[in-house]
Amino acid sequence: MIRQMYAYNQVDQQLVEQRVAQFRDQTSRYLSGKLDEEVYRQLRLRNGLYVQRHAPMLRVAIPYGVLNSKQLRMLSHIARVYDRGYAHITTRQNFQFNWPLLESVPDILAELASVQMHAIQTSGNCIRNVTSDPLAGVAPDELEDPRVWCELLRQWSTLHPEFSFLPRKFKIAVTGSCEDRVASQVHDIGLHMHRNEQGEVGFKVLVGGGLGRTPVIGKLLRDFLPRKELLSYLDAILRVYNLHGRRDNIYKARIKILVNALGIDTFREQVEAEWSNFRDNDLELSDARIDEVARAFKTQQYRKLENDQKLPGMVATNPVFASWYRQNTRAHKMPGYRIVFLSPKNHGQAPGDIDHQQMSKIAELADRYSMSEIRTTYSQNLILAQVEQSGLYTLWQELTRLGLANPNVGTLSDIICCPGFDFCALANATSIDVSEDIMSRFDKLDILFGVGDIKINISGCMNACGHHHVGNIGLLGVSKNGTDWYQITLGGSAGNHTALGKVLGPAVEKRYIGDVVEQIIQTYIDLRTQGEGFLDSLSRLGSKPFKERVYVNRD
Repeated sequence: MIRQMYAYNQVDQQLVEQRVAQFRDQTSRYLSGKLDEEVYRQLRLRNGLYVQRHAPMLRVAIPYGVLNSKQLRMLSHIARVYDRGYAHITTRQNFQFNWPLLESVPDILAELASVQMHAIQTSGNCIRNVTSDPLAGVAPDELEDPRVWCELLRQWSTLHPEFSFLPRKFKIAVTGSCEDRVASQVHDIGLHMHRNEQGEVGFKVLVGGGLGRTPVIGKLLRDFLPRKELLSYLDAILRVYNLHGRRDNIYKARIKILVNALGIDTFREQVEAEWSNFRDNDLELSDARIDEVARAFKTQQYRKLENDQKLPGMVATNPVFASWYRQNTRAHKMPGYRIVFLSPKNHGQAPGDIDHQQMSKIAELADRYSMSEIRTTYSQNLILAQVEQSGLYTLWQELTRLGLANPNVGTLSDIICCPGFDFCALANATSIDVSEDIMSRFDKLDILFGVGDIKINISGCMNACGHHHVGNIGLLGVSKNGTDWYQITLGGSAGNHTALGKVLGPAVEKRYIGDVVEQIIQTYIDLRTQGEGFLDSLSRLGSKPFKERVYVNRD
């Protein structure tokens, strides 16, 4: 049996519909001049609506990155009718629309509510969309499906009266696998499911991670938290942060600043004291409550299959299919199934962007091949997680026709990239054209595969929406006298051994940045030992040879 979508009950549906009605009235009053700009700003932010460089931007929540085909068709419809025909997948597994008209947003939210979707708390100083492992429920290395716990967190945090106006935005990630596929160590709270010595399943709790102007890796707050105590313990963390977090300086308001200022030991003492003295027993999770939420997820039965005996032959005789199979599919926990990544990262297409025709067709493919389920990922890709091995070849053919079968998942052209100056009002420099320049230099598959797995992350400003700090190669856009320049970092990682990249040297002007990335890659190729990955080479060699190659004879 596979757990798929959480299904709204009457209370869930009523809540989102009431929220739409409230925001419709608020927007109407604002447009008629009856509601102050700053008051409306706070209201729209809590409904996922930003004002960007050219138009409003609406961020739609995809709780823990799971969609059904009906919901994806609705997103396709919204892109076609209310936007300019496409949407953007974010590193928090959400969808963004960059061109809606302000007066049309209540209608968009009403359409979303009709398919059990919303934009509540996708912005503002509140607890944001909880992210999770995109392979939850299907990963062979999984201890327990974390999505039930994500749903419990979503219900606890949505419109929480005490935590709706925090000092700053707050992000939580949950993983139930050995491999961290959700960058949990750079979240305000990272939760890792594991067993203690008695064999009980609980959570390792990390706190104070984050990127932006002050990148920090999360610190261990508690090695083991019993499952039933999850909400009460997080409630204590949030109360300590809400009480002591800075509100006088937006750049020093995140919980990572508070944890660093107090030190993790003092912060732990305060949380434990808060938890001990003011624990809300109503937040203790009984087995009945956990089972109630688990039962609310739609489930389907797996077919009893054996591994497809024809598949090895198809891989051996078709090198193009073999490349896609190797790069864009992963092992599934059930015999006869495979996990398939869809890569919306091709030349001429901004990383993470997907058009309405592709969305509509993917929904159709999900119905036919993957139990009507689609997932979004931290790396801005999509996943069909329930594909029978016997259908892989025909699925690959259909994805090829859609432009979604580029065999680049995990390679250096699988770039994580924010929208940058082309859209974002906060950005200092462009990101999309830089990613296109880099991808165009490694368009031949033999070159791409020869380089190996290197992760490139690009951000258009210090807010680090492209997570450049944890890219193996990170690019940060800065502006100098109206010209785009890019600071380069090497050595970042967002997996089990999360690391922050170190600055290589002075920023490089935009017209040279593609050449610089090529020089970094070529230095690695020239100096690596057999089978040595990029991070291992960097660790052995240090940054000196890369720095010499990049900055030699450069003004």
